[in-house]
Amino acid sequence: MQPAPLQAFDGKAFVSTLTTSPGVYRYFDEDGELLYVGKASSLKKRVGSYFLKPRMEPRIAAMVSQIARCEITVTRTEAEALLLESQLIKALKPRYNILLRDDKSYPYIYLSGGEDYPRLAFHRGARNQPGRYFGPFPSAFAVRESLNLMQKLFKVRQCEDSYFRNRSRPCLQYQIGRCTGPCVGLISTEDYRSDVRHVEMFLEGRGSAVIDELVASMEQASAALNFERAAALRDQIATLRKLQAQNHVQGATADMDVIACRIEAGIACVSVLFFRNGISLGTRDFYPRLPLDAEPADVLAQFVAQYYLERPVPREIILGEPIADEALLSEVLAQQCGHAVEIKTRVRGERAQFLQMAERNAQASLTSRIASRQTLGARFDDLQNLLGLDEPPKRIECFDISHTRGEATVASCVVFGPEGPEKSHYRRFNISGITPGDDYAAMHQALTRRFRKVAEGEGARPDLLLIDGGTGQVAQALDVLQELGIAGIEVVGVAKGPGRRAGEETLVLAGSNQEIHPGPTSPALHLVAAVRDEAHRFAISGHRKRREKARERSVLEEVQGVGARRRAALLKAFGGLAGVEAAGVEELMQVKGIDRSLAERIYDALHA
Repeated sequence: MQPAPLQAFDGKAFVSTLTTSPGVYRYFDEDGELLYVGKASSLKKRVGSYFLKPRMEPRIAAMVSQIARCEITVTRTEAEALLLESQLIKALKPRYNILLRDDKSYPYIYLSGGEDYPRLAFHRGARNQPGRYFGPFPSAFAVRESLNLMQKLFKVRQCEDSYFRNRSRPCLQYQIGRCTGPCVGLISTEDYRSDVRHVEMFLEGRGSAVIDELVASMEQASAALNFERAAALRDQIATLRKLQAQNHVQGATADMDVIACRIEAGIACVSVLFFRNGISLGTRDFYPRLPLDAEPADVLAQFVAQYYLERPVPREIILGEPIADEALLSEVLAQQCGHAVEIKTRVRGERAQFLQMAERNAQASLTSRIASRQTLGARFDDLQNLLGLDEPPKRIECFDISHTRGEATVASCVVFGPEGPEKSHYRRFNISGITPGDDYAAMHQALTRRFRKVAEGEGARPDLLLIDGGTGQVAQALDVLQELGIAGIEVVGVAKGPGRRAGEETLVLAGSNQEIHPGPTSPALHLVAAVRDEAHRFAISGHRKRREKARERSVLEEVQGVGARRRAALLKAFGGLAGVEAAGVEELMQVKGIDRSLAERIYDALHA
């Protein structure tokens, strides 16, 4: 018997049973795939608008034609519905929603606390250590640039505690004038605390107060005929004034984000300028996934709702377009962060200039991305022609092997699609149970582990499989695919040319062992080389981590009396094996569970 056909979804009948309460609705297709998540102040009115209107936008009509099921969740308030909608969109990634693809935690500048000589450091992750956190910054580059500036201006140390505690003479940072040498007592605690206080004031946006204090100190030094110190303070003041002129929001200690959006060729770019305590922390660009016919206002509304859901919220959010539910978003964000939040679209003066800057950034970034995507598309098309494929590959996987004389062998698998690298699909394989240095066996093991899941019907299968190597490695790939009964995957080896120079690579086609020499001007080879280089980088980084971890464990494991707990305590206390090696017997004894006899054994083992 043929299964009974699925009945079409009767939207009008469904709407007639709905409540007028606020809530969230979810549309599914006949395969159970989530199409769309939306919020409503009245579920009956909002869901009814999809099924009772005679005419709809093409994007909405295309979605409605696929709806086979609708689920609702009733909430107490519209604010709760807004929060739930944002959470569901980020978690479930519906096809027709605007989706902000950004899962990284943001970096901060960390100033340690509870020490005579606090340190400044880059920090990402949980903020649960004693001290102060300044940020968030838009990127790791912005943090490192700021830390570099702090070294020049205030000379507060940035070295690890384990390194700091074990110095017997000043390091290079002191020699080049970027540290005052607190590790060996070349600056008093009081003077160092003054530098730390200036760092805090500057990062809080009180740069003018820092300048006033430095001017007073310069005048005192000059009156005391200490002209060398007065000249150093003069240069420090000049640098601070220049920095303020470049980055400060005049007349306010602004805590705001300025956000603009541009859409072109089906791609959206959202550019954000970050200001904290009146200081510009830089910019960051985002490229949300778009449904058809999305407008900048729609993108900005979804961006604000999703982006600030789990992040610190500034007091001002300046947008390039008016958005729906502006007042509701302000209310929800204020409840979430504990302070008033203003969302503005009509601004004047300096804020209008910043908004224009964000709009120019968004347009420039979008133009660059479109050009990059077009270049990438041309490379995929050329690869199709070069290999004689029926269509351009949609998923390319590349495997590489890395080890040092057979030690800590790691295989990498990177994935590229029409939009570039798909890093969430990257995989590493720790290779074991083979003869050290046997690259063929390593490749065979990695490929078997990767494609066993494909043979079992799990995971995506590539259209093109690149192997870093020649005919021998390609043979390993063919053997694995044949053993697992997998067909229809094009396999190509990427072998270095005779001079091992970029652009001279040889492509080895599986089966026929035909060799192709595209040449250095080939767009297809540019793509293949980029994928191969990324696989190489990913394999090397994994190998280095595995090797360092193995070496740290192996040296300490040889010491009688050092088990897993003591080994972990030692590495944590001194920041790694290098710190343990630099420690003396007395310092080793400070770690819980380490007495003098064990400390001496550890010291002797590390210095044999």
